[in-house]
Amino acid sequence: MGRYLLGVDAGSTVTKAVLFDADGTEAGQAARRVPHSYPRPHHVERDQDELWEVTCAVIREVVATAGVRAAEVAGVAVTSHGDGVYLVDARGRATRPGILSLDTRAAGLVAEWERTGRSAAVLPISGQKPWPGSPVSVLAWLLRNEPDVLDRTAYALPCKDVIKHRLTGVFSTDPTESSLSFTNVRTQEYDRETLRVFGVEELFRLLPEVIRSDEVAGEVTGAAAEQCGLVPGTPVASGAHDVDCGAIGMGTVLPGQLAIIAGTFSINEVISDAARVDERWNARAFVVPGQWMNMALSPSSATNLEWFATRLAAADMHATRPFGFVEDDLRAVESSRSDLVYLPFLYGSPYPVDASAAFIGLRGWHERGHLLRAVMEGVVFNHRHHVDALRDGFDVTGIRLTGGAANSARWVQMFADALAAPVGVSTVREAGALGCAMLAGIAAGVYAGLPEAAAAAGTAPSVREPTPAGVARQEENYLRYQRVVERMTAVWAELG
Repeated sequence: MGRYLLGVDAGSTVTKAVLFDADGTEAGQAARRVPHSYPRPHHVERDQDELWEVTCAVIREVVATAGVRAAEVAGVAVTSHGDGVYLVDARGRATRPGILSLDTRAAGLVAEWERTGRSAAVLPISGQKPWPGSPVSVLAWLLRNEPDVLDRTAYALPCKDVIKHRLTGVFSTDPTESSLSFTNVRTQEYDRETLRVFGVEELFRLLPEVIRSDEVAGEVTGAAAEQCGLVPGTPVASGAHDVDCGAIGMGTVLPGQLAIIAGTFSINEVISDAARVDERWNARAFVVPGQWMNMALSPSSATNLEWFATRLAAADMHATRPFGFVEDDLRAVESSRSDLVYLPFLYGSPYPVDASAAFIGLRGWHERGHLLRAVMEGVVFNHRHHVDALRDGFDVTGIRLTGGAANSARWVQMFADALAAPVGVSTVREAGALGCAMLAGIAAGVYAGLPEAAAAAGTAPSVREPTPAGVARQEENYLRYQRVVERMTAVWAELG
């Protein structure tokens, strides 16, 4: 058996291939961007063939640069952004470009379902309400607007399962992905009722077989091996949604543990061993049968800082230290308080209106550092909105953080102070890739199960403690943030 495990993480913008030893030590990685296309407003798509070409390129690159023989790879697993839809025919060829979770073309349809009570009706069945990026929302939009495409389509797949099919020739998904729209929250199995409520029951035929996340879904085919450089017959695990893999990779594997992923999305999730339904979170299947990953999320997190930097400070972003100016600017205003509030809703929000981003309280005396601090606080406060909901429903026993925000000690301290709790920062740079590599290790027989994988490959987090002064300051600022959100709701509704 080989000594390495390969995790492929196909994110919303970047696809990475990372090699790990069985003890979780990274042996090498390669990453490349997969461009988006924006054919119309609210439409965010990508070319499926280009996605596969990039995946093959990063796999070949990481094996070559790590100095590893392909035969030493014991197993492979793929994770990716969840939600959205990738449509293929019976041979696995794309019938249209993939639709990402950032796509909001179905927003009007989701608003219609909300008005007519359909969203509320499906909540106790599926454990969640649909949002514009939900697979069922996108499929319903396609049925209305592109029925000819669906006629040519054999499978509606998540992003990772398109890659997995090209590796193995097998059409399948896993429980974390099937539960995004199509399963009964109690049984964790496919249920036609959700599709019936939304008038798309005929599309049940597009749903692939479900294989456990830590089981072998197939083996690398000869054709795929020629393209990506792996050995034919290498086992490929079923894999999981990236938010589950991110949690696993940072050691969040037990009920009560809460994982925060501060990247493109504000992802806040706690594992439970009982189904609990509430409109404030999505009750989805975890990789362990009979457990749930309860996710409170919105597309409003650390990507706000990237937007600020690239749009308003591009001249100060240097190749060796692109975000170095941020800390310099923040230090310059460290002793200066301001009442500036930032609403981090560039790409969406957790509220039932079309919320947008805004600076509130901006004055002529504010420096760029004040704006940066407000951006970072706004991101933290949106996370807190979700974490408070999860704390209402579950006994949270510990908090761990990963994603772009975890790279800033100042930002991590804001999280600890705003949540008034210790925050453990994952020391694993690529938690999502490690999480899916751990699933590959279980499937390949390297580990007996998830607890053993976590014990073998996990590392202790670096813990940031809240400070009394910081807690008091962030509580005051958060209450101000909430008041602003409440007052802006009517404005957003009017602007539409």
